[in-house]
Amino acid sequence: MSGRVARALCTAALAAAVAASPAVAEPSGPEPAPAPGPAPRSVAGLLKQLQTLYRNAEEAGELYNGTEEELRKRTAEVRKLRGEVTEARAALESGRRDAGRLARDQYQGRTDFSLYLRLLLADDPARALEQSHVIERAQAGRSAVVDRLTGAERHAEVLAAKSRAAQDRQRELAALRKKQHDTVRSRLKAVEVMLASLSAEQLAALSALEEKNIGEAQDTLTASGALSSVRPPSEEGGKAVAYAVEQLGKPYVWGAEGPETYDCSGLTSQAWSAAGRDIPRTSQEQWRRLPKVPLGSLRPGDLVVYFPKATHVALYIGDGLVIQAPRPGATVKVSPLASNPLLGAVRPDPGSQPLAAYTLPELPEDATSGPDTGYDAPDT
Repeated sequence: MSGRVARALCTAALAAAVAASPAVAEPSGPEPAPAPGPAPRSVAGLLKQLQTLYRNAEEAGELYNGTEEELRKRTAEVRKLRGEVTEARAALESGRRDAGRLARDQYQGRTDFSLYLRLLLADDPARALEQSHVIERAQAGRSAVVDRLTGAERHAEVLAAKSRAAQDRQRELAALRKKQHDTVRSRLKAVEVMLASLSAEQLAALSALEEKNIGEAQDTLTASGALSSVRPPSEEGGKAVAYAVEQLGKPYVWGAEGPETYDCSGLTSQAWSAAGRDIPRTSQEQWRRLPKVPLGSLRPGDLVVYFPKATHVALYIGDGLVIQAPRPGATVKVSPLASNPLLGAVRPDPGSQPLAAYTLPELPEDATSGPDTGYDAPDT
């Protein structure tokens, strides 16, 4: 990070911190950000503290994303159930009308029993036997009306209960989403405050130490032989990589799924959606639900997951590199695979065959720089 950019980052963060008004506390307010403790004196200590704050913020953001995704599904379910309840009530009303006609017919002596008597007392018994199917149809019709009414009542009751339960869950999720939103804001505020407290020289030193640590981690990974294999992607994986390359340089914004801004899992989920395959929205669900692959078997398009709680994810593009939306204040960029503590990797298309040949799309010259542009405040 250049001194000029670092100074801009510090100035922007300080201005945001001064301009921001304090949030109004609520009884069920956001989970407070972990206390940063006394400011460490060493650059390594500062870097660890800042990275912890970023990780805490991203963890809260991924929890928010998961709730947002479930709320979206529940909202669609409520809409669907409401339509089904309306249809069930219409069927119930139709059944009640049929039952009413049946009751009137019985009262007026036009039931199947009276029809049976008329056929039984007919002058021509042989013809009465020939007409027995009329009795059977009349009895079956009466039974069908009753069964239809009973079934419609039961179906309407079940759907109404499901609709009420879905609406209750929808309200619970909306409240949880609000709390998680406030938690993310609180944790990002802690990052903002720390950045505002640092000098341009400290920010430059932090950037240099971070790059050094990443380089050493990448060298260790390469020396282990984990990245020695070269594998082409599947057709879908190639499309996911191409999509991610097109997003380089776009800002990180938590909760964003494109097309102009992204968070980490928003980028990976949209890249695979563009390739024709829907995958879970959050990094935790991507790690939990997608098939895992060893690092030595990586191919472009695979997802690399970071940190013990799977709170960050990037898209592997080959040659030991990933495309990621790193954190607030940064842009979508190409990074070494070991840019964060590795948890493992998953493959969205385990059954797809690799291409016979593959060439990575051309990367822009600044693809790996991902310049910091200052603290990106959360949406209100």
